Amino acid sequence: MDRIRLVGGNELRGEIPISGAKNAALPLMIASLLTDEPLVLQNVPRLADVKQLERILENHGVDIAVHGRRRGEEDAVGQRMTFHAADIVDTTAPYDLVSKMRASFWVIGPLLARCHEARVSLPGGCAIGTRPVDLFLFGLKQLGATIDIDDGYVVARAPKGGLRGAHIVFPKVSVGATHTILMAATLAKGTTIIENAAQEPEITNVAECLVAMGADITGIGTRTLKVVGVDRLHGASVDVIPDRIETGTFAMATAMTGGDVLLRGARAEHLDAALAILGQTGAQISVEGNGIRVRRNGNGIQPVDVDTDPFPGFPTDLQAQFMALMTMSTGVSKIRETIFENRYMHVAELARFGADIHVDGQLATITGKSQLKGAQVMATDLRASVSLVIAGLAARGETVVNRIYHLDRGFERLEDKLSRCGAEIERLAG
Repeated sequence: MDRIRLVGGNELRGEIPISGAKNAALPLMIASLLTDEPLVLQNVPRLADVKQLERILENHGVDIAVHGRRRGEEDAVGQRMTFHAADIVDTTAPYDLVSKMRASFWVIGPLLARCHEARVSLPGGCAIGTRPVDLFLFGLKQLGATIDIDDGYVVARAPKGGLRGAHIVFPKVSVGATHTILMAATLAKGTTIIENAAQEPEITNVAECLVAMGADITGIGTRTLKVVGVDRLHGASVDVIPDRIETGTFAMATAMTGGDVLLRGARAEHLDAALAILGQTGAQISVEGNGIRVRRNGNGIQPVDVDTDPFPGFPTDLQAQFMALMTMSTGVSKIRETIFENRYMHVAELARFGADIHVDGQLATITGKSQLKGAQVMATDLRASVSLVIAGLAARGETVVNRIYHLDRGFERLEDKLSRCGAEIERLAG
């Protein structure tokens, strides 16, 4: 397996282009199953999870084309891709594909809406909690589907004539369930109301894509979505929004190492809570015409308490990165993880740097140190992986991060982006 080697202590200075959001690109790719016309996506990040979903969609019969860069785009992140599901040749999403990535389970919604049947393996992905699919199945049943579990597969069938609109009230917020039911409802007969829907910017990106494809959706960006089903959707061309988690990650890396970095293409409105917290730590945050600038020059890192919450709150996907930042604060900070029950696996690895972290249930207490020391560490999941990179950028001496295939699932050109801003970082072949 590849590893990343870092030598810490360098300030980050320069410009980092922000890639397309993985958490938007994946459901946008899945939305291509809803139409027999081409869906063109701009700014799709080059990630292992994107490649894995390509394999799953191709198994269903989607023809995928990756287009060359236009003149002047030689240094651009992302890629332009066309997805054409003229015919769905297989409504089964097999275990060997779905087990590697949780988001691939979301194909169940479009397959059921368009083909009236789907057989999808129960999902895999990062081991950061149970993350059951009960809310997905709850919503699909409300739309009239019958659901059976057969040998590790969810077998779903629509009633005669297809899915039917319904009033669905989610008992708790779920991004994945919102994506899935929203896509399924676009082709259902009648009107669907989704209450307690997730409000993440990625949901908005997908909803606006569906509208561009001919869907009738109102309430976009709110807790209540109204979908009036249509007979068919058509093709469209849509941009993947910038990745707010990558934005927050590089912002925290800059705040931890010091320096001055422009995060080109980033959208502050997608990250208000995290940027406000980051400002409280002593970093200077400013919005510029082409992105967000983060500076920290000489002042210490102030301790700040944080609770993770669904959007517009502080993202759980930035919790590990923020914890890394707090390990070098000038006092004691507390982080409460409210989304996933097993998302502190990075704590033991941060302790290898000399970090002082105590965990009691969902509450982590961090006593900041003036200095961390480089170490051999091991990535446990996607976001935990990059928290170790952040710590290594600031630690004294050499750090080696092992099992970085997790990083490749969610960060495009990580080493290149950091090295261009002064980090001493390289990938070591396994």
